[in-house]
Amino acid sequence: MTAMRVYLGLAAKHERIPAPVLDRVRAAAETAFPVPPEVIRGREWHGRGVSLFAWTNEPDDSRRPPLLSAHGDRIVGVNGHLADPADVSRLPDDTVGGCFSAWIAADGRLTASTAINRVCPVFHAETPELHIVGSRALLVHLAARPDDRVEHDVLALQWMVRQGFFLSDETPYKGVTALRPNSRLDVREGRREITETPLPAAAPPPASPRAKRRAVAELADALLATVAPLRDLGEPVNLALTGGRDTRVLAALLHAAKVPFRVTTNGLDTHPDVIIAREIAARLKVPHTVIAPPQTAQKDAVLVEHPLSRAWETLRTCEGMTSAYESIVSYLPYSGRPTMSGQSGETLRAGSLNLLQTDLSERALRRRISTTFGKDEKLFTVAANEHARELARPWLAHPDPLEALDHIYVWYKVGRWQASARAGSLRRGDPVRPFLDNRVVRAALGLDQAWRLSEEVIYTLILRFAPKLRDVLIEGKPWWFAEGMTKRRPWSRLPAGNLPTVRTGGGWSWRTSPGPALTDALREQVLGSLDALSPIVRPDEVRALFADRVVAKPALAWHLYTVSTLLTGLYPGKQPEGLEEIRVSRPDPGR
Repeated sequence: MTAMRVYLGLAAKHERIPAPVLDRVRAAAETAFPVPPEVIRGREWHGRGVSLFAWTNEPDDSRRPPLLSAHGDRIVGVNGHLADPADVSRLPDDTVGGCFSAWIAADGRLTASTAINRVCPVFHAETPELHIVGSRALLVHLAARPDDRVEHDVLALQWMVRQGFFLSDETPYKGVTALRPNSRLDVREGRREITETPLPAAAPPPASPRAKRRAVAELADALLATVAPLRDLGEPVNLALTGGRDTRVLAALLHAAKVPFRVTTNGLDTHPDVIIAREIAARLKVPHTVIAPPQTAQKDAVLVEHPLSRAWETLRTCEGMTSAYESIVSYLPYSGRPTMSGQSGETLRAGSLNLLQTDLSERALRRRISTTFGKDEKLFTVAANEHARELARPWLAHPDPLEALDHIYVWYKVGRWQASARAGSLRRGDPVRPFLDNRVVRAALGLDQAWRLSEEVIYTLILRFAPKLRDVLIEGKPWWFAEGMTKRRPWSRLPAGNLPTVRTGGGWSWRTSPGPALTDALREQVLGSLDALSPIVRPDEVRALFADRVVAKPALAWHLYTVSTLLTGLYPGKQPEGLEEIRVSRPDPGR
């Protein structure tokens, strides 16, 4: 388990770090760490021309590795967790298991490194006097500033409007860049060097059942190594189990690793999630709890917090790198209870962008890359669109667009969106996420994308870990690789069938159907700050977006709202007070 840790390293380009810079870093820590100040604990190390700061909201020093630890002449910090805490002495080493970034300091030397999916990010900047690295982009920016004024990279913020997260290594803060996946930043005697290890190239698809089993073995071993330490936690892992693919892999994995666990499913007894999860739990002989949704009278309206309050908390937690359209996990005191979910399971299935495709022709795949980077082109200025096209070019030039989309998912959907959004949950502890493990991602990317996309890889994993789940139905669409298979072979069995996804009828959401009053609040802020937004969006197109009584593209409206509040100084700053809640009515189907 892990909780939020914050690191900042400074390396002088000449002789020493100016004392005012150290004071500025200490003063900025509370601003950049989105937890109550009273729960923050910090440590510092200072050597010749190098300083390393670390802060955490962990209640004590029991978690391993420690916040900072000495290994010979080096001081090492780990943001995230290591599958084996003893591996801290091996860092930086891109073969170490876990979900982490590494921070290493010694006299005259400073190193920061990312794992293969950079879900524990490293940000860097430099000034005429210093090289600066840190796990929070705003903290790096404030450490680089001669004053406490924030300067935004407005052109980079076109990604936030376009997608609600960054499809680049940029940040909202001028001069601050995210270190790429599988990369290492070294400062030696004032000189910086960045080295990057390319993501693994996928092997050709295996040609026989034996070759397939052999190819999956490395991935299976990596998954087992990730959860093996959970055997000694002293309490069972709670797995959020559905009828889907990814959590089924995790149930089978915990079973094979002999990790004590229980499962929890949300839904009514008649829902496929509950039906299938109950069957899985029975076959694996683990306790199963069903949490029924609250049965309340249908309301014609809800009261929601003012969007300015929501935006402030999102900016504070995610540093302007996640849209306020997203629901960020709110702060709660740290808890060490082990939990697990299937988030990022798409890594084992060639990434979410490929999963959106039904046409896998080269032309269609390259169109997916173009539309991902160039979404809502009409809304943006010439400069913003050219900037997006420039950053898309290397991906469009990739010889294998299927692999390009797989890697885009790892670089950006995991390494930027999830890295930012998960900051909310890190404040209160962190679910165990085997699919984010460094060795697991490395092994998955080494398997042919089309084969992974067929779902045969995860089906093989399930049978390897828990053969007794072979005949359990799947929720939603049938297994992709089984489509068209009509003949049973003596050495193989067709996977079990599927239960169609049940639409619950509870699809109305105030976020996606914001109603007139909430639209008014969004409109007033965005249209009132068009001067700040004009370098990246066309004012007439923004006005047209808000022309109707209820905005037709709520997500885009929220993205604009988030960027607007960031650029007009909502955060850093005091939390807004005295804002009334807004009533959002259920839309009238007859209107």
